[in-house]
Amino acid sequence: MVDKYAVIGNPIGHSKSPIIHKAFAEQTGEDISYEAILAPLDGFEATIQSLIAQGYKGANVTVPFKFEALNLVYPSKRALDEVAVNTLRFLGGEIRGDSTDGTGLVRDIQQNLGITIAGKRVLLLGAGGAADGVLQPLLNEMPASLVITNRTVDKAQTMVKKILSKNHNAFSLTACAFDNLSDAQFDIVINATSTGLTDTALPIPSSVFANGCLAYDMMYGRETPFMKQAREAGAQVADGLGMLVEQAAEAFYIWRGVRPRTQPVIQQLRSA
Repeated sequence: MVDKYAVIGNPIGHSKSPIIHKAFAEQTGEDISYEAILAPLDGFEATIQSLIAQGYKGANVTVPFKFEALNLVYPSKRALDEVAVNTLRFLGGEIRGDSTDGTGLVRDIQQNLGITIAGKRVLLLGAGGAADGVLQPLLNEMPASLVITNRTVDKAQTMVKKILSKNHNAFSLTACAFDNLSDAQFDIVINATSTGLTDTALPIPSSVFANGCLAYDMMYGRETPFMKQAREAGAQVADGLGMLVEQAAEAFYIWRGVRPRTQPVIQQLRSA
């Protein structure tokens, strides 16, 4: 009997997750199906309950339901470190939740791009759900410093306070406004804002990109103003496609106990 999984979002037609999980299933010999499901904006919980009633084993959750998903689940410790959930498992009467975005980002940077985070100066742009979902996994890699910057500095400061309240005092974690970046340089700059969707430039000086810097945009499928600015400043530039595949691989492992190879799938998507 085929085990059924899905990705739930609104909108959802653009999702590459069915392609990715189909490739993982073929590669590993796991007998699963995986589809994209459009949930009404006010019908996420009803959609989940419907999937459970139909015998689905789990689901991925994407925009705009990641925060809502946290309210439905008995989360893992990993999910408790964050404020959103993107991977659900349906176990009997329980819904278990995980967040795999941060793991996906770290794996893409370190394994696929070959850049170690430990000891590096890291700048995280944005203080929304995307940034929050990757903050703790980045800190776990022991960067020399991590600065969160945001148009609304209060949101960045709230993220810092939340982390420090858990006694992660070994890290040099700070928040600042975009205006205060003029004298700072970083080895890794990660764009976790949605500015790429609207082709909006971020108000950051090009001097933030240190010599040999990695500029990583969590968006994929387009050249964003952030990527263009970083490229012109001489930084190594990467988009978030590898992160997308790596976070999917982590979800697949959570569900099936099998870790698929990601490089062939990344290459498949790039060539497409």
